[in-house]
Order: sequence, then C-alpha cells, then structure tokens
Amino acid sequence: MPSPKPLAEPHKELRFTRAGQGHLFFVLGAAAAGLAVILAFFAFLPERPLLPRWAFLLPLPVAALFFRIGLRCVRHAYLIFTPLGVEIFPFFNPRDKMQVIYWSEIAHAEVDPARTKLILHYDADRTSGLVASLRPVPRTRRNLIHATVDGVMARRPAAGDIAET
Repeated sequence: MPSPKPLAEPHKELRFTRAGQGHLFFVLGAAAAGLAVILAFFAFLPERPLLPRWAFLLPLPVAALFFRIGLRCVRHAYLIFTPLGVEIFPFFNPRDKMQVIYWSEIAHAEVDPARTKLILHYDADRTSGLVASLRPVPRTRRNLIHATVDGVMARRPAAGDIAET
C-alpha cells in the first residue's frame, strides 16, 4: 500500500482520516487472528486432532484483509480542509471519485449539533447542497471540524457585502 504523498504546504490544510472507522477493522482483524489461534489449538491436539492441520490457515487471509483496511482508514484522508475548499474522499475508489467543493461554491456550511454530519449548502435558501457523514472521524476530532467550519464561515464576507463592492 503506497503511503500518502508528502504535502507541499502542510500548514495550510487540515486532514481528517477515517480513524474512527479504522479501529473497527483492527478489532475484526484481531478477532480473525484469534480464531486462527483457536483453530490451531484444536488442529494440533497431541492425542486426537479435532480439525485438519490446515484449518487454522482459513481465517488468516480475512485477518490480513481487515488489518489492511484498518491501516488504510488510519493513514489516508477522508476530509481535507484547504484554503480553496473541502476535499471529500469516498471509501471506495477515492482517487477517481473524490469531490472538491470550493469555498466559493458554498453559501453556508455547518456541522449538525450531534456532530455526525457536515452540511454544505450551495445556496442561501439552504435547499441544495451536500451532506457528509462525520461518523468515520473519531469523536474527539469532530469538535475540530466544527471549529474549522465555524472559523471559515466567520471569516467569509456576507453575501450582501460581496454584491455591494
């Protein structure tokens, strides 16, 4: 698995990973590895094995897959806040299906009170937009997303201020 590319200007962006989702895959991987150990115990009993000797190998590819997915969730970005906008990377095919929403396209952005959704509105009436789940992000980091969105919205000029100039 290739590592994330180094950033040109890391001080200008905030990256949030799927680490909240990654721990689930690490737990599932550990459970599959534990099952392999249990099956090995029953397959290698000294007197009368209850399973074929190769049976303990069955859960190992599943454990490796879960650990790989967990590592990917922890290492790669899910949301990136840049001076240009918000980049959202989906779980499957992130390179092809990533979305970049520029701040100039966003009329209003908010995080819901439960801190589970990032809501980006494309119009002032808030009738169109995008909703991104924040559940993959660890709970401790969701407050940072909320502060980021509030900070960006507070710095932006009001819609009437732009029209007057």
